[in-house]
Amino acid sequence: MSKTTKKVLLLLSLVIVIAVLPLILNRNAEFGGSDDAGSVMVEEINGSSYEPWFTPVLESMLGGELPGEIESLIFCLQTGIGVGVFAFFMGRFVERRKWMRDDD
Repeated sequence: MSKTTKKVLLLLSLVIVIAVLPLILNRNAEFGGSDDAGSVMVEEINGSSYEPWFTPVLESMLGGELPGEIESLIFCLQTGIGVGVFAFFMGRFVERRKWMRDDD
């Protein structure tokens, strides 16, 4: 087994341990969104007198709250666009490095 293969296997096992260990150690954990945690904290500090400054743009355009499926779709589209931009620039950096090696 090569040195690189050992390093990759070590890092993969470390990632698995980091992902699984919290689930094993804290079995009664509740997984909530950060929006919920923020609103709970604001209500703790200000009481029930908190009023949002504005409403989300899509909710004001459509006249009501978006269904959960649409929110998930928009989130997935945003994630896909972000990954596409990231992958594009990473590909450009790799190709630039190849071009620089070929010029030498």
